[in-house]
Amino acid sequence: MKNFMLVADLVPKLDPTDYVGFTFFVGCMAMMAASAFFFLSLSQFDKKWRTSVLVSGLITFIAAVHYFYMRDYWAAHMESPTFFRYVDWVLTVPLMCLEFYLILKIAGAKQSLLWRMIGFSIIMLVTGYFGEAVDRDNAALWGFISGVAYFVIVYDIWLGSAAKLAKEAGGDVLAAHKILCWFVLVGWSIYPLGYMLGTDGWYSGLHGLNLNIDVVYNIADAINKIGFGLVIYSLAVKSSK
Repeated sequence: MKNFMLVADLVPKLDPTDYVGFTFFVGCMAMMAASAFFFLSLSQFDKKWRTSVLVSGLITFIAAVHYFYMRDYWAAHMESPTFFRYVDWVLTVPLMCLEFYLILKIAGAKQSLLWRMIGFSIIMLVTGYFGEAVDRDNAALWGFISGVAYFVIVYDIWLGSAAKLAKEAGGDVLAAHKILCWFVLVGWSIYPLGYMLGTDGWYSGLHGLNLNIDVVYNIADAINKIGFGLVIYSLAVKSSK
C-alpha cells in the first residue's frame, strides 16, 4: 500500500476538466498503439516495403515518448511544452519527408530529393522555434521564413520533382502520394495556425479565436502522424499481394 502511494505521488494529477491534458494523454496512447500496430505488422510485407512501415512506426513511437513527457510537463506546470514539442517535430517531420522518398524510389527518386525535403523541413522547424520560443519580438519574420520553407515542400510534392516521379510510378504509389500530399497541404497547415495563435505579429487578430494552441497541435499530430502511417501501411498491403 505504501509503495502504491509513493507511485501515485509521482504521477501528476489530471483535472477531469482539463481538456488540454486530456488531448496530451489520448495523443500519447493513440500513437503508442499505432506504433505497436506498425511494428507487429512488418513480417507480412515484402522486404522493399518493410522500411517504409518501420519508419511509420518510428514516427509514432518517437511522438508517443515525447507526448508522455509533454503530458507530465503540462500537468506539473500548466504551460505549453514548446521545447519538447519542437524536439519531437525535428525528429519526426524529416522522417515523414523520408516516407515520400521511400515510396518514390520505385520511380527512380534520388537522394537529392530526400535531402532537399529534409533540409527545408529543418529550416521550417528551427525558424518556427526561434519565433515561438527564442525571439518572440520578431515572430512575424521567423514565421515568414518558416512558411516559405513549408511552401517549398508543398510545391515539390504537388508540382515539382516529387510529383513527376509519382506520376511515373503510377498505380497505388501515385494514389498514396496524392493522399500524403493532402496531409501536408491541409494537415500540416494546422501548425502555422498554431504558431500564429501562440505569437504576436501581423496575425494578432487570431488571438480572438480563444483556441488553445496545444489542443490544435495535439489533434494535428495524431491525425497527421497516424494518418501518414496508415497510408503507407495500405500501400504496403496492396503492393505485397
